[in-house]
Amino acid sequence: MLELSLIQTRGFTNVTENGTVTGFQFLLRMPNYRGVWGSLVDGIEITVDGQSFPANAARWTLGGRAYTLDELQRTEGLHWQLDELATITVPVQGGLKPGVHDLAVSVLLRSPYIPAFVLPLRFDDRRQATLVPETTDIPGGFKYGVSTYSFTGDLHTLMTLEDAMADIADLGATGIELLTQTNIPGYPDPSAAWIDEWHRLTKTYGLTPTNISSWVDNQMWLDRDLTVEEATAQLQRDMRLAHELGFTSIRPKFGVTSPELDPHPTWEETVLRSLDLAQELDVLILPEIHSPTPIKHPVTQGYIEFIDRTGTDHFKLMIDTGIFQTVVVDDGHPGFDPDEVPPFLQPLKVPASELTEILPYVGFVQAKFFEVDETVTDLHVPWRDVLTALHAGGYSGWLSSEYEGRRDPYRARDQIRRQHLLMRSIEADLHRHA
Repeated sequence: MLELSLIQTRGFTNVTENGTVTGFQFLLRMPNYRGVWGSLVDGIEITVDGQSFPANAARWTLGGRAYTLDELQRTEGLHWQLDELATITVPVQGGLKPGVHDLAVSVLLRSPYIPAFVLPLRFDDRRQATLVPETTDIPGGFKYGVSTYSFTGDLHTLMTLEDAMADIADLGATGIELLTQTNIPGYPDPSAAWIDEWHRLTKTYGLTPTNISSWVDNQMWLDRDLTVEEATAQLQRDMRLAHELGFTSIRPKFGVTSPELDPHPTWEETVLRSLDLAQELDVLILPEIHSPTPIKHPVTQGYIEFIDRTGTDHFKLMIDTGIFQTVVVDDGHPGFDPDEVPPFLQPLKVPASELTEILPYVGFVQAKFFEVDETVTDLHVPWRDVLTALHAGGYSGWLSSEYEGRRDPYRARDQIRRQHLLMRSIEADLHRHA
């Protein structure tokens, strides 16, 4: 599905030819209420960060072929459809620097049924667009992914699951994290056709299934809790589904019994009964360390003691980076004065050094964030501290973006690009100074 904006979030990148960066490109939606013949395109005026490019400077890619403006205007039978994105390529030696850019366009079209003195028609758009650096494989470095939770509000309304997968691949990430009851039609028994399509799409977009988030709804009835047998059946059902879909870990969110997210007391026996299956399927079970539960807390320590006591290597911790949040989030939550914020929304300010201490027990990092501004600064999570701790501890697993900020339409798509720009820049700097 296309974004309402003429300039699309996806597709903003530099162009490399024969090892040299020769320009940049972006994707453009047809601005008119009907499609037009290629011969009726009069060009596109482009301004990036105040630098202007003339209407005939760009190359147009339509119907799988690239054209200069002169070539486009001489075409016969080439039609720019309403649901077709044009790729606009602008020659600039060295391209653009990775970052957030102010991109403005005026698309010029002629329409034969409109008097010539008012032509060409002008269709204007302007937005901040984020150019993410190309992924460079750093030996022993982090692996980057995205949780589909990030697209809450947009998925199933403005975008499909395939759109999300295309976005993830477009920004250079290679991992996808899914939610059972959000993204799997027919859950807990998706059709064979859907499962086949899932595998086709992950192959098409070059994505690795990372973690699947599921729930053990211990208090799903008003008059009683799940028995251990029932809870185990829920967990093992989702473990088998995770394995069938290619995931290597599962986050079971157990029902909680306190404001500090103490898990239902049957969690331990439920997991204990599932460890053999976890080993058989080679699937990690990952309880989530999530605000308001810090690292130095009985819940977290209880999980660690369970790992030590059982000696299992199929039960580890998922770290949600929201626990490192240092500033109150008032973006995406009801507005509170700082003194009135309830405890569950207060920043925990967990020192990143505590992460280093427990890294041997960590199997996955959910890179929770709320907002990255136009200067590529995270307003709430100290990423340099967090990534420095992970790097120093030798972590080479997944960083799976989980955007939980304001849910304006399409906002998550660019926020994720900003976060990946920020994290990759910090990681590159850490390796340069290693």
